[in-house]
Amino acid sequence: MNEFFAVINVMCGIVGILHLDGSPASGEILKKMTDAISHRGPDGEGHWAEENVGIGHRRLAIIDLSSAGHQPMISADHRYVLSYNGEVYNFQKLRSELRVAGYWFKSQTDSEVVLHAFAEWGPKCVHRFNGMFAFAVWDRKENTLHLARDRYGIKPLYYAQWGDTFLFGSEQKAILEHPEAKKEIDKKALLEYFTFQNIFTDRTLLEGVKMFPPATCGQLSLNPGFTALQLNPYWDYHFEEPKEPKDRREYEEELNRLLKQAVSRQLVTDVELGSYLSGGMDSGTLTALASRELPYIKTFTCGFDLSSASGMELGFDEREKAEAMSALYKTEHYEMVLKAGDMERCMPKFAWHLEEPRVGQSYPNYYVAGLAGKFVKVVLSGTGGDELFGGYPWRYYRALVNDDFEHYIDQYYLFWQRLIPNTDVQQVFAPVWYEVKDVWTRDIFRDVFLSHKNELNKPEDYINHSLYFEAKTFLHGLLVVEDKLSMAHGLETRVPFLDNDLVDFAARCPVGLKLNNLREVVKINENNPGNKRGQYFEKTNDGKQILRDVMGNYVSDSITGAAKQGFSSPDASWFKGESIDFVRQKLFEGEPRIYDLLDRSVVKTLVNQHLEGKQNRRLLIWSLLNVEAWLETGFA
Repeated sequence: MNEFFAVINVMCGIVGILHLDGSPASGEILKKMTDAISHRGPDGEGHWAEENVGIGHRRLAIIDLSSAGHQPMISADHRYVLSYNGEVYNFQKLRSELRVAGYWFKSQTDSEVVLHAFAEWGPKCVHRFNGMFAFAVWDRKENTLHLARDRYGIKPLYYAQWGDTFLFGSEQKAILEHPEAKKEIDKKALLEYFTFQNIFTDRTLLEGVKMFPPATCGQLSLNPGFTALQLNPYWDYHFEEPKEPKDRREYEEELNRLLKQAVSRQLVTDVELGSYLSGGMDSGTLTALASRELPYIKTFTCGFDLSSASGMELGFDEREKAEAMSALYKTEHYEMVLKAGDMERCMPKFAWHLEEPRVGQSYPNYYVAGLAGKFVKVVLSGTGGDELFGGYPWRYYRALVNDDFEHYIDQYYLFWQRLIPNTDVQQVFAPVWYEVKDVWTRDIFRDVFLSHKNELNKPEDYINHSLYFEAKTFLHGLLVVEDKLSMAHGLETRVPFLDNDLVDFAARCPVGLKLNNLREVVKINENNPGNKRGQYFEKTNDGKQILRDVMGNYVSDSITGAAKQGFSSPDASWFKGESIDFVRQKLFEGEPRIYDLLDRSVVKTLVNQHLEGKQNRRLLIWSLLNVEAWLETGFA
């Protein structure tokens, strides 16, 4: 047996090697894998290796800063070896239960609770966890590797198998450190991305590297008869109208209780904690609740220079609202202002940390995480409030009145072609079309709903279907981005809206308590599917109605009554103004690598439509720049 360790560790990055042919796992390679994700755990590293198995860990110390939190962590009977990334917020309750069952604890960490919970309940322990996590457990007795990821996919986990070598890691770059790793582009995943600005399947942009699914346990056994990783989902969202809805007041009281409980649970830490404060009601409410327990909490806002913005983008800077809330809650407030040139300055580092593009235009998240990381190690984020409580009504209303499920799929699928519509895909992907022509993105879209058993008889049912879709795809993409860009700065992001009890409540909350204009839009859809519908598709104060009412206890009417606005920079203006030279340089000049995959002339035509003010293609331009930066980092 060969065991070697270094300094202290608890979380936030895990890696592993498993040689199915029995060849020894290299400690040197294992260390290279953990070094590749050192930003995730700047407080220390640890390794464990035995014969053909190696497990590594990087630590960001959050709970129990002592050496007792050292990982990989080995059970008292030496059967289980754990490498864990995350926070289980109900660990104190589980700790008490496990003590009664006869377990002794050497530390105050939730890591040790996870280890003992697995020893006591096996993979079913995940049903007892309320938190965010990705972990690996090697069972030395059964010669079996166990992997698991939290319900929502807050913490990332990747895996790959080349020949007899199985690898896993919190980030792809750790896997790529192994000599067996292959840096080949998954062109089918690229087509998926340029359709949805997201990847709905378990693919990544690297051939053979897969995203371990949320709410899933996996087992890889070295015993005879087992040759591949077995995946077993253990939970799923289920948005459904209650058969006997309660009084509105009861729902409001319960939501208020669950919000306070969720925030209180996620304030547990042995280091300083702060909160994002965007100016909207989600982050505002979390800050209000947190400030009751943590006086003078630090808050962080990112604003934008709007001197060259136009149209709707003139409202993108919410610093004034954030400053007003900071004064109200007496927070220690920090803010930064992004200008057009900040995007191009950060792109190489940004692309390296993000690893592959996902939803949205997210470099502002990178900057604000960097700001927060200068002052705190943990930050609260309002991610999840929109997806659970109907924050994007203009999306759901696009596919509200339907003949049946297939009709619904046709309508919603067309709307979610965010970058390149089906009519243009073959032209854009002409250089590699023969390799991707069998990808049917409508089928990929439809397959998202395979597990959401819900009768579709009325408009509310279709809304719940849309909420399910966005939680499974859009929210998951946001969480992957959130984790990568915060961990780039050694910062842990917590998302109180994804507390288990709060999510379960949201899933069974009536649609009529989330959307105000449901009946009005049904009427418009039936009688006039034309211009009148436009009022719901751009900017609206519909959506999240019950959340707005409850949040009125903590933030002003001007906040709860405001129109929904995402966290986005004014790039539509910048791309055809101050950043136009950068766009042309990266996409038009020289030999961009992206044109090994996409047709140069077709892409140039689409981009020019934006630069000339004919079409708003800011998301496509951002995605092209992002993929080009990804290629330049050397991932493939």
